[in-house]
Amino acid sequence: MAGYEHILSGRRGDVLVVTLNRPERLNAAPPAMFDELRAALGDLGGARAVLIAGAGRAFCSGADVAGGALGADDPGNATFAALTEHYNPGMLAVAKLGVPLVSAVRGPAAGIGCSLALAADFCIAGESAYFLQAFVNIGLVPDGGASWMLPRLIGRARAAEMMMLGEKIPAAKALDWGMIHRVVADDALDAEAFALAARLAAGPTVALGLMRRGLAAALESDYAAAMLAEAENQRAARGSADSMEGGRAFLEKRKPVFKGE
Repeated sequence: MAGYEHILSGRRGDVLVVTLNRPERLNAAPPAMFDELRAALGDLGGARAVLIAGAGRAFCSGADVAGGALGADDPGNATFAALTEHYNPGMLAVAKLGVPLVSAVRGPAAGIGCSLALAADFCIAGESAYFLQAFVNIGLVPDGGASWMLPRLIGRARAAEMMMLGEKIPAAKALDWGMIHRVVADDALDAEAFALAARLAAGPTVALGLMRRGLAAALESDYAAAMLAEAENQRAARGSADSMEGGRAFLEKRKPVFKGE
């Protein structure tokens, strides 16, 4: 495991496993945690998929406001600086990641933790999980990209419900809304999430990385621009060794062996 203060990061086969590691505070995230997350995602070391989880009984209970991380003398500007210099760059590193990303959520995924969990390509939740935008309860507004992400995931009305009412969305409801990929028993969460990450890591990860970036770009593109981006991504994917292997395997009627190249 790499040496960080607030996270654990290490390879498990072809999967980079990143664990938010402040269980005594339900993994509440000081700005430095997102700096470490960005550093870990910038040093994949050949990993072909990433799994993000939380230590203990929570995924992440939000930014570490109670711990004084955001400052008290000038809270508005301190919060702005924390977001623009630490949390937002961390979230952008997640968005720009070139390999598939899975999140495993048990207990709360609140505030910036909710944004981080839902930024994954596949969010798997334990039955104890819930998703929360509690900012309204303390007179603040959503951050970490939530106001961009939530309407695209669940529609404007449900996003407004989460943001403006500040109520917990249990795992089963999140699944019903289409917010997450799957709900499993808490004691099966780690194994299920890792199995999915390992499955993705064994796939054509050049193409999978282009897919995740293409999906993000298409949300901001018109139809013609999206098709042009697809053509450009297809050109890049077609030149990969995995594409050649996939074609050979199809002709030879066998299962392809992808290497992420």
